[in-house]
Amino acid sequence: MDKRLLGQGLEVSAIGLGCMSLSGAYGDALSITAAADLLRAAYDRGITFFDTAEIYGPFLNEKQLGKGLGPIRDKVVIATKFGFKLVEGEATAQGMDSRPEHIRAVCDASLERLGTDHIDLFYQHRVDPDVPIEDVAGTVAELIREGKVRHFGLSEADPVTIRRAHAVQPVTALQSEYSLWTRNIEAEVLPTLRELGIGLVPYSPLGRGFLTGSVKPDTVREGDFRHTMPRFSGEAGAHNFRLVEALQKLAEEKGCTAGQLALAWVLHQGDDVVPIPGTRRVERLEENIAAVDLALSASDFAAIEAVFPKDAVQGGRYR
Repeated sequence: MDKRLLGQGLEVSAIGLGCMSLSGAYGDALSITAAADLLRAAYDRGITFFDTAEIYGPFLNEKQLGKGLGPIRDKVVIATKFGFKLVEGEATAQGMDSRPEHIRAVCDASLERLGTDHIDLFYQHRVDPDVPIEDVAGTVAELIREGKVRHFGLSEADPVTIRRAHAVQPVTALQSEYSLWTRNIEAEVLPTLRELGIGLVPYSPLGRGFLTGSVKPDTVREGDFRHTMPRFSGEAGAHNFRLVEALQKLAEEKGCTAGQLALAWVLHQGDDVVPIPGTRRVERLEENIAAVDLALSASDFAAIEAVFPKDAVQGGRYR
């Protein structure tokens, strides 16, 4: 697979694998063995960039990656995250916590679960309004000097926060939701990243599966993270699915799937953009990888914009 460069010279595969679903966000968690098999299948097909977080599971996802990627640790890039207050036995975060001492504790715990001596890319999962971003960046800078972390990342941060963090410790990547149905970062965030030389890692580049056409409105069951998201249900869900159906027709004319067309659109936003679609199935993995080689012309972009215009999606990202 082709390689791409994020900020600070971090080389990764052109797409990565978002691993959240392996530990149960959209259904039951995979066993450690089944998750390891999928991770190795991704590596065997050219993916070298794997994204996890302590909150996925919680804690299970990092263990899955530790088991699956341990034998090839020196050949892959692992990103994980800090920034939430997690209580043992609780399934959800109890607020945010990016205090320096907590960042250090999370780092050490993540290293142990991942079975490694370093984290390639350590993101602040969400900005903590109670901790100055300079303190956060400074703490990660110390971890980098100590060899526990190699690169610093932010997630869902605004331009001002990005600039303040970058002035203390150069930021390698910003992870934010970005796809045909979530384009709010285009006006201010993307230009800031380009100015500072920071890469973009879009999560949910397939709209949490909705852009593939395989997830119908009002069909997401309870227990699935998407069940509470307004975009997937009611009038908003029905409206949004009509957009997807139009995208499917374009994809048929192009000889690909709607998911591949949506993912290719993200990939064509720049060589500093590395999406991380997630999946639990090898066939979907192969479908996503094939999107890397899907060329889009100016007329393709115009056709996509015509059937799926910016700001056409109804419903919020979260309740």
